[in-house]
Amino acid sequence: MELGYEGDDMQRARSFIPRLDIEKSALDVRAAVGYAAKSTGKKVGAVGYCYGGSLAWLAATRMPVSAAVGYYGGQISRFAQEQPHCPVMLHFGREDQHIPPDEVEKIHQAHPEVEIHWYDAGHGFNCDARASYSPEAARHGAGTLVALPAGAPEIEPA
Repeated sequence: MELGYEGDDMQRARSFIPRLDIEKSALDVRAAVGYAAKSTGKKVGAVGYCYGGSLAWLAATRMPVSAAVGYYGGQISRFAQEQPHCPVMLHFGREDQHIPPDEVEKIHQAHPEVEIHWYDAGHGFNCDARASYSPEAARHGAGTLVALPAGAPEIEPA
């Protein structure tokens, strides 16, 4: 199924959210991480956007990844008590109507070592198919993504 980012498509997409089980989704990520590591023999990193940003956090806390980057992961604060075992970088928009700043502050308080970047942008600022797309924030985010979180080992593309 392919849905757009506006109007009826967005409403339909949002109707699926309550039915998602992040623990089951994390099992899929674990399987993908294992497959990537085994099939390439290389280090694996996790990058995710929105729901995937929260899954990237869970990869950092529960899976053998070497680095993790999450963009506007709205459920990360639910798992802020979990300890990342690799360098993590997170990206949030100050104008995000879905993730209150106090939720991000919970993450920062629990993990001051985690690199958090803030942008004058809304949710989905990195997606050029959305009205909230911010080219400036996307460029900066992409630049930091290439740099990876501080302390991360170099990860070769598979």
